[in-house]
Amino acid sequence: MAGESYNENSDVSAIFFDLDNTLIQTRKCDSRACNKLVEVLEQQYGLPGEGASESASKFLRAFRARPDDDSFAIDEWPAHLWRNCLPKNYRHIAKNISDEWLKLRFQYLSLSPDVIHLLETLREDYLLGLITNGPSRAQWQKIQRLGLRKYFDCMLVSGDLPWEKPDQHIFLEACKLLNVEPRHCIMVGDKLETDIKGGKEAELGCTVWIPLQKDEESSDLPDFTIDKVTELPEVLPNSPKLRRAAAAPAPDAIC
Repeated sequence: MAGESYNENSDVSAIFFDLDNTLIQTRKCDSRACNKLVEVLEQQYGLPGEGASESASKFLRAFRARPDDDSFAIDEWPAHLWRNCLPKNYRHIAKNISDEWLKLRFQYLSLSPDVIHLLETLREDYLLGLITNGPSRAQWQKIQRLGLRKYFDCMLVSGDLPWEKPDQHIFLEACKLLNVEPRHCIMVGDKLETDIKGGKEAELGCTVWIPLQKDEESSDLPDFTIDKVTELPEVLPNSPKLRRAAAAPAPDAIC
């Protein structure tokens, strides 16, 4: 963990979290689901190993580039992508593979026990907000399937709004919904160019960065850098109870 600065004169009232690769390890878990599907394609459908790996890799690249398309039903879009990524003589299994993808994806994306404990503990002392970029249906599907609503006092998805991170207005909208001043809020996220830059432009009290890659650099320096979200209590002021919770051994995570 690295600390830069903190405005000790501003009490923390609210903590805003990014979703993907902050609270849930989206990239890692989606990769794990696709790796499992390579086994399924080989063992259950007889697709040769190289073809199975290539199909899964093509799907993951396509899905990350465009996780939703409003011209399809939400669960039909992955099946459409699989049809385009599988060899022609295997495209008839696209729906089955897509169903298995969705099942595995949300199995691996589940909140880990230590993150659940963190959110439940934080809610005793702070208002919590979720601010996430992405298509509305895709992000709300994750929120609903993972049962996230109960942990947050407000949830903002950029696909529902005129702005997305790093536009300061999405952060200020969260402040407005929670009736708190920006200087009393913390933003926690994995992206310098959206979470940290936006939090600073909105003049939030503090920004906390959880880098996906250790060698990332930017002029938008965070106030604190931590390795994982469960280290957050270590940088919160005047919270010995939370620091004790953070120091306790964490349960094994799914991903």
